[in-house]
Amino acid sequence: MEKKRVLLVGLEENEAQHIRQNIDHLVLIADTLPNAKLVNGELWVESRTVMGRYLKVDLVIYHGIFDNDFDFITMLALWNGPCLPNALGMMDCRLRHSGLVRALKISSFGNAPRGMSINPENWVAETDTVAKWGNWHCGDNKLRFTGTWQTTEPTVFEPFIVGEAVRIMLIGSASWQIKLEGEDWLKSIHDPAANAMPIDDDLLIDTQNLAKHFKLDVIGVDYMVSSSGEKYLLEVNHIPNVTIFPFINNAYLKYAVEWCKKQ
Repeated sequence: MEKKRVLLVGLEENEAQHIRQNIDHLVLIADTLPNAKLVNGELWVESRTVMGRYLKVDLVIYHGIFDNDFDFITMLALWNGPCLPNALGMMDCRLRHSGLVRALKISSFGNAPRGMSINPENWVAETDTVAKWGNWHCGDNKLRFTGTWQTTEPTVFEPFIVGEAVRIMLIGSASWQIKLEGEDWLKSIHDPAANAMPIDDDLLIDTQNLAKHFKLDVIGVDYMVSSSGEKYLLEVNHIPNVTIFPFINNAYLKYAVEWCKKQ
């Protein structure tokens, strides 16, 4: 019986090699978006060693955020083959503003009043406000301001919330809560002080509902918990970092290997 071929996109080299060594599949590894095409319902990806030669792919593990990757994710969704995470869920969450809107409709904590500017203009904020623009999900393109600020592209505005920034991380049925840290108002999973903390049951349930809605086996959802205990959804990460914390990395690699074996 011919072995199935799995495409690994965007993984760290050691992560890709770990998966390769623990499955009985043919493996294509791409650290960036590969040349690919969908032909009569079949997904074909260009070989890394023979330019112009395309190989049929049976399943995909995708873990990366790249410039202009929306069309690639859309092609994976149109293909509708086995993909980790679910390609349609990634497509629904990839674009920052529309993904936020979809998530707010599902979350129990989507009650922060927001604004939006489409055209370049002087935006006036009477209270402490955060502006978010662009389609990166890595803490970029954010600004805290009060008063007047000049927009240059479509921007969403939300109130600045004093409190604790946390991420609920799901990999399959496993879950963690990470306290995001940083020296200034920007909090991140990448700060050395970020670490696991006791999980909030309400936030866990909310994240599980979002994961179920978007059909995402791997998801990271960021929340703010105000100083008075109110909770607010900030962002759904369709490609949350799985590398920083060893306990998350180990769980992800184990899940990816078992997922491959089931296909």
